[in-house]
Amino acid sequence: MDTGNDIPGPQTPLLNDVVSGCVDFKRRPSVRSKSGCWNSASFIIGVEMAERFAYYGISSNLVTYLTGPLGQPTATAVANVNAWSGTAALSPLVGAFIADSFLGRYRTIIIASVLYILGLGFLCLSAALNSVNSSEIKNDVDSLAYSPLPPYLQIFFFFSLYLVALAQGGHKPSLQAFGADQFDEEHQKESKAKASFFNWWNFALCLSVLASLLLLNYIQENMSWELGFGIPSIVMCFALFVFLFGTVNYRYRISSDESNPFARISSVFVKTAINWQATLSDPSTDGEARPILHHEDSQFRLLENALIIPEGSKNNTKGCSVADIEEAKAILRLVPLWSSCLGYAIAYTQPSTLFTKQGATMDRYITSSFQIPAASLQCLIAFSIFAFIPIYDLILVPITRAITKKPSGISTLQRIGIGILLSFVALVIAAFVERKRLATAIEHGLADLPKATVPMSIWWLAPQYVVFGIADAFTYVGLQEFFYDQVSTYMKSVGIALCLGLIGIGNFLSSFLVSAIEKITSKQGDDGWFSDNLNRAHLDYFYWVLAGISAFAFSAYVYFARSYVYHRRVTA
Repeated sequence: MDTGNDIPGPQTPLLNDVVSGCVDFKRRPSVRSKSGCWNSASFIIGVEMAERFAYYGISSNLVTYLTGPLGQPTATAVANVNAWSGTAALSPLVGAFIADSFLGRYRTIIIASVLYILGLGFLCLSAALNSVNSSEIKNDVDSLAYSPLPPYLQIFFFFSLYLVALAQGGHKPSLQAFGADQFDEEHQKESKAKASFFNWWNFALCLSVLASLLLLNYIQENMSWELGFGIPSIVMCFALFVFLFGTVNYRYRISSDESNPFARISSVFVKTAINWQATLSDPSTDGEARPILHHEDSQFRLLENALIIPEGSKNNTKGCSVADIEEAKAILRLVPLWSSCLGYAIAYTQPSTLFTKQGATMDRYITSSFQIPAASLQCLIAFSIFAFIPIYDLILVPITRAITKKPSGISTLQRIGIGILLSFVALVIAAFVERKRLATAIEHGLADLPKATVPMSIWWLAPQYVVFGIADAFTYVGLQEFFYDQVSTYMKSVGIALCLGLIGIGNFLSSFLVSAIEKITSKQGDDGWFSDNLNRAHLDYFYWVLAGISAFAFSAYVYFARSYVYHRRVTA
């Protein structure tokens, strides 16, 4: 099973049309024609669409809520958003550990959904209490200042916010891995369908993100924050019902080895440390394992010392299995590539923070009477992914497949690399556009009028959003598929969590950069790069710094990708 805990072991198969290693909800061998594949995946994708609708309803406009009703300075709000987003993206590492080691993916999804609903409900209540307890002080015709929130309301708000982040940590990796589990990798037709699963997963998600950005952001800024936070809670209730409704169609993975996968992998590193001076020629090494290991690649050969049983050990002491050693090697191989993608992860955080603050200063009127929320421009990222994925899957893949003779057209690593390069291009565009915005503000004498609208259309920001969207279609989707494929069957949730954790680290690094640069550049009372008066700030300088980091990270990625050895699974 995905963890060994979802469903007890299967009964002896009575049919030929059964899926190896899977059972149904009644613990019977899973019949291919009655379970799994797109019939099951469609329920799971629908649930994820609801979850992304709720999540982006909170995250996309959070910086506006913090700088508005909560009255935080820009740099503080950006740091808080990055810290929360980082926690939300890192928490899947814990959620995946719990799912793959103890509860199983199915149970983890249900528990996380309940916590998610509670967190969203508390956020709605927090916004309502804030509305009652905070008074608006009108300073001038164009601006509103908000009185500080009482400490207990601030604590309750951030408690609710971080409850959502932690719940997302159990929900996100478990649901995506559970969705991919519905396809049998050993079946030719289903294996091909699984290759498209991650593309169409993200395609469907873009629909819900678009709806969230266009609908919820407008409600939050023009109607009420209580309603803007309440709708996601209702949607998540519906998502839980849909997930439970599909229970009879799901396939549940089983494992012949019921031991904790993390304990087995950890034991490889512990026993390697104990036997670090030994060699595989040691007579205590499992003789049958040596020929298996010698035909493998030469990377991390030191881990093979975990096969050795030290002299004087008790008779029941065993060395690690070949499969566990190869899994440990596979995880270590991922580290350099994972690290080199951090430049992309830092860039990934900008649209929901600084891009949104940029847009808030610009002309946002579509008609003479309708003004779009600045955060709604993030829908261009979702729209770009929504438009590009069908082009990629239905046109580019067949063309490149004919050239390279690879089933996926280009390799997953090539796909990721293209997206990292595009994120660099997006940052360069952002720097030039911000330079133009600052020049326009100075030209019209608005440098010292932070609340004035810069006479420059918000659509100047569209190119950087669109390029980021295409970059995500390459890199983010590619990372999901890559990390899922390169870990063992019993650690699939962790594979997804590694991808999400990458974005989490990127959020924390971005928060650190913002805080450090603001402290350095605002000394002696000068306007820093992140001044509350964006017409005196220098976001363009920050974008150039990020572009430099992205270029360095891309170079490192190319170096490590060229030498990467794909994981070959060994059966214990």
